[in-house]
Amino acid sequence: MPRYPETAYFTLAPDWVCEILSPSTRRLDLDAKRPVYAREQVRHLWLIDPAERTLEAFKLTEGAWTRIASTADNDPVRIAPFEAASFNLGDLWP
Repeated sequence: MPRYPETAYFTLAPDWVCEILSPSTRRLDLDAKRPVYAREQVRHLWLIDPAERTLEAFKLTEGAWTRIASTADNDPVRIAPFEAASFNLGDLWP
């Protein structure tokens, strides 16, 4: 049986973070969280904007975010760190 941490948080940063932008969290997700993710060495960041129907993907390179992909509407998505799998971005929209 797996053992789960007994704390309310993890100390190991994930390799990938995906933020879903919303009017109430947009500024926080775009401005405040990115430097924290960089500081903690999260290697990949995806920003999904349902209102604009877009996905922007970034990779952490030497402490700075570099955009590696930008997709919209129903584009096929095959982006690091999940380039082995593919899906249509339009599958996310109602």
